[in-house]
Amino acid sequence: MTIAEMLSQSGILTLLGMCVVFSFLIILIISMYLLHFVVHSLHLDKDLEKKETKSFVAPAAAIQNVPQSSDNGAVIAAIAAALHEKQSV
Repeated sequence: MTIAEMLSQSGILTLLGMCVVFSFLIILIISMYLLHFVVHSLHLDKDLEKKETKSFVAPAAAIQNVPQSSDNGAVIAAIAAALHEKQSV
């Protein structure tokens, strides 16, 4: 087997491998779109939307009830100490 034949065979094998991977990716994308369509058509995503809206409302209400402190010196000192500790390690 000559070098030209070996290069030709390796080129064909490389193109075949790339075609297999590309076709698998196309099949994967198509199946994802079909799954998306099925989930939306059967209304299986409604429960997920209700859970997401509740989780976003709770932290906002919790933040509003926290009293604002006028003494930020302790917070600044803690941040500075943490940064100094991280830089020294």
